[in-house]
Amino acid sequence: MPWFSFPLLKGVRGMIFNLINTTLNNHYNKQNKQFARNLRNDSTPAEIRLWSDLLRAKDFYGYAFLRQRPIGNYIADFFCKELRLIIELDERSHQQEEQAERDILRNQELQDLDYQLIRFEDDEVLYDLDNVIRTLEVFIGEFENRKNEGHPPNPLQRGKHHADLSNGNKLYNLFILLLALLFLGGCTSKNQSGKTVFNLNLDDALTSLDPAFARNQNALWLDNQLYNGLVQIDDSLKTKPAIAKSWQVSADGLHYIFHLRKDVFFQDDAQFKTGKGRKVVAADFVYSFSRLIDPKIGSSGSWIFSDKVAVKTAFTAPDDSTFIINLKKPFPPMLSLLTAQYCSVVPHEVVDFYGKDFRSHPVGTGPFKFRYWKEGEVLILLKNENYWETENGHQLPYLDAVRASFITNKQTAFLEFVKHQLDFFDNIDGSYRDDILTKSGKITKKYKGKFQFFTRPFLNTEYLGMLVDSNLSIVKNSPLQIKKVRQAINYAIDREKMVKYLRNNIGTPGHAGFVPVGMPGFEQQMVKGYHYDPEKSRQLLAEAGFNANHPVPEILLNTTTTYRDLIEFVQGQLQAVGIKTRVEVSQGASLREMIAKNSITFFRGNWIADYPDAENYLSVFYSHNKVPFGPNYTAFYNERFDQLFEASYQAKTDSARFKLYRQMDQLVMDESPVVILYYYKLVNLYQNNISGISTNGQNLLILKRIRKG
Repeated sequence: MPWFSFPLLKGVRGMIFNLINTTLNNHYNKQNKQFARNLRNDSTPAEIRLWSDLLRAKDFYGYAFLRQRPIGNYIADFFCKELRLIIELDERSHQQEEQAERDILRNQELQDLDYQLIRFEDDEVLYDLDNVIRTLEVFIGEFENRKNEGHPPNPLQRGKHHADLSNGNKLYNLFILLLALLFLGGCTSKNQSGKTVFNLNLDDALTSLDPAFARNQNALWLDNQLYNGLVQIDDSLKTKPAIAKSWQVSADGLHYIFHLRKDVFFQDDAQFKTGKGRKVVAADFVYSFSRLIDPKIGSSGSWIFSDKVAVKTAFTAPDDSTFIINLKKPFPPMLSLLTAQYCSVVPHEVVDFYGKDFRSHPVGTGPFKFRYWKEGEVLILLKNENYWETENGHQLPYLDAVRASFITNKQTAFLEFVKHQLDFFDNIDGSYRDDILTKSGKITKKYKGKFQFFTRPFLNTEYLGMLVDSNLSIVKNSPLQIKKVRQAINYAIDREKMVKYLRNNIGTPGHAGFVPVGMPGFEQQMVKGYHYDPEKSRQLLAEAGFNANHPVPEILLNTTTTYRDLIEFVQGQLQAVGIKTRVEVSQGASLREMIAKNSITFFRGNWIADYPDAENYLSVFYSHNKVPFGPNYTAFYNERFDQLFEASYQAKTDSARFKLYRQMDQLVMDESPVVILYYYKLVNLYQNNISGISTNGQNLLILKRIRKG
């Protein structure tokens, strides 16, 4: 049975059950004729659009459809006799358990009548008509394949096709279908319903829209549209007010007092008393933040407040507009930390009602509200008409809707962007990078002027990690425990050449410290790293006791398929100075597990900022963060480093703290537990009709100021 058959479908919106006792074999129920006519006169906007834009001509690729057709005990929204196909449109009410049970019974009765049934939600028709077209094309294509392979049509089927779909005409009709897709959809300023819809693609799995589980890029992008927190970051990564209009920090650094806006409301939901979103109060932040550290929830963001807040009085709300965070010890990056999406506010009554299903029933305060999610296929957000932010006197957001597709193949997704089916594209894959970018990092002539091109530093350091703790059995015989060997590796790599030829100059060669380019308040140029100097590399190896007669033992270097080209380049560079390596390629999850268990000594890694403060990077080398207690994957220990790290928490000013950060970063470079390869750069492509674009070093997708047209 094809995927669109009964067992996999949800509830029916338009199938109105009546109590007329007719037999199931009486497919056309005349007694329901007047009722069907009344329904046609009271059509929903989605029914009107599907009929007027696609099915009204009664010649949808050779097949005629009727609307509000009485069949058995029901009235079908749309019906094609030749295809034995019923199309139904669902409202969200059909997601309720009781209605869903009734739908299942109806499904079975119609299945007994040998009909096929395809359902769409109203929002799919209103905001994602292309997907509706594709689904119907798949059905027609499979129907035709079965017929041409010698399988007779359904025995109850009557009539002939209105168009010749023989083999000779199939290619022509397929071509017409593809043209229809290009002209019916795409990234024009408005879709057919007159709405401005921003189209983007998510190439990785999305498992939750609950901000307590905002663990990957897709979740961060979408949660940033649905929710707000106390504070937010601007394009320069500076902390700005959000729901908190102002704040103070106590002299001892232990208490953060936030004063909340009084005009922020949750998006509407049936779980509120009136069905309308209520005002956000301080108690909502007490609930939301307490939820993060509740072990019963198991949030991936529990680390945000772990070992930082007072145990019994972590969060307090003395009144509706005052919220206080109480710390056990000073933590100067707290405001930056609070910009993390984990720190979004959620309504207790909605979360408590849905429980784990809040992942797919999100309610926040953001510029867009959740409307529809067909997992792995499409997700739709609508404009939040009651959003609290404005720009130059205009209420945000400007867009009517956001549509996200889930195309996992990067080449396919890029072709969709080229065909103007997507408004935005990022993450240019190596398999077609040379087609888009020159080696100097500019747009090729082929694409110049066809779309907008943005690049800027991304808080992401790409590096090689080396396990250095000689107390670990795996390190005892490793040459990487010798500092001069690690320094020799650093001098052996031509980072300029690597970035130019393997990354098309999209990146900054890693000649400074572990803290990346673009970190607010951090003067990276004051930290001295390593430049390409093969002679210096050979000299250090000789000083470490290695030469042609006593070569460095072979070192295993671990990576993933995505970075194989880069690591093989490194392998060649090391070979040139007398360091032999063997590259082992693993799946990403497997490599991460080996790194986290200290079971490999030399590996490619990267560190993406959780929040825009250098402390987040330097914590990677704090000895108390050795695995399994933290992300010190190189098992680095230096007493002086630990003293500086702990002193940074007591610094009274940012300038004093940043000075300590630079000293720590320089110490790490001198000791060389890592090889900095390059600092990542973002590449974002937008269609030419998009304005109000915001780019920032944390790759947060900000759509509230986007205009299309």
